[in-house]
Amino acid sequence: MKTSPLKPATNKRKICVISATRAEWYLLSRLCKQIQADENLELQLILTGAHLSENQGFTYKAIEQEFQIAKKIQILLANDDKIALCKAMGLGFISLSEALAELKPDIALILGDRYEMLAVASTCLLMHIPLAHLCGGELTLGAFDDSIRHAITKMAHLHFVSTALYKKRVEQLGEEPSKVFNVGSLAGELILNLKLLSKKELEKELDFHFDENIYLITYHPTTLKLENLEKELKILLGFLDTLKNASLIFTKANADEMGLFINKNLELYCEKNAHKARLFDNLGSQKYLSLMKIAKAVVGNSSSGISETVFFKSPCINIGDRQKGRLRTANIIDTPMCELKKAFKMLESEIFKAKLKNLKNPYKNKNASKIIKEVLKKVDLSTILQKKFIDLK
Repeated sequence: MKTSPLKPATNKRKICVISATRAEWYLLSRLCKQIQADENLELQLILTGAHLSENQGFTYKAIEQEFQIAKKIQILLANDDKIALCKAMGLGFISLSEALAELKPDIALILGDRYEMLAVASTCLLMHIPLAHLCGGELTLGAFDDSIRHAITKMAHLHFVSTALYKKRVEQLGEEPSKVFNVGSLAGELILNLKLLSKKELEKELDFHFDENIYLITYHPTTLKLENLEKELKILLGFLDTLKNASLIFTKANADEMGLFINKNLELYCEKNAHKARLFDNLGSQKYLSLMKIAKAVVGNSSSGISETVFFKSPCINIGDRQKGRLRTANIIDTPMCELKKAFKMLESEIFKAKLKNLKNPYKNKNASKIIKEVLKKVDLSTILQKKFIDLK
């Protein structure tokens, strides 16, 4: 049935949202609520990957308290080496094709750049299911995610990006400008609408007494440069051990190659230093963002440090090349692992503190999920699979 570009179809349009990690869901949750609340739309939620992993905290359990999950697709193996990740993608192809054939969505929606989403995008392509992609146009030159993100862009039919620069990059890949929407940051929308917890409330929630300086730490494998990971992790933990009056709040690494190695070492460190260090599978958006607001610094190599700390004017010490290429704001202190002492010293610099006071935020937008939902509801899907390539002029 052909739908008008301005009016939804008579029957509910089925929007299938697929998520594999806590980081994706953290950004997708408000959008899913918007879809679920719209009488003209039907939300079909598929969870896979780390959501179904005990090592990652079985995050599906919290999600199913608010949403009906259409399908749970188990793909992760006990190992996390290159072969295991390839096999996980293979399992994803098999099970996703069966799930999508049963659900028959009108359009699928995914976020980001992970290998699980490459399997989703490829499956949708072969099954002729229109695909909406969130957070394209970004760069992470230190991880193979960068290539995955651009590959998904070429398989997607609608693009929702967070800055004008990222919109330009998606168009540079030959995508039609009318199909690329700069909606701002989904994380920013969440932050602006979330009731954050006080330091005292966080202490009660986490059952942990904070010292004077709180550091929120997430360190993921740099997937294009893993040979020095053991050495770098030893340097990081050794340096953190020298910080005075410090509370160290760690969140686990992603389900990437050698992520299990990082998490095992963090577990051992936190057991040894239980008086000052805690490791969490998943803090949830409220506790995580509340910690980000009051932290002396966010430390590691997570994308949230790059794109979300700016909303709180919180310092971020970004280590290594994993996030190389992302848009930077003045609160980011980039450092190689070997210069951590210099980076932490900069936190006390009056010049750096002055930059924080006048920080400009390129991501701000409080209505991102509503804008996305309206496009998904009204877009004409009858010819959307017939993509054009737009050459640069």
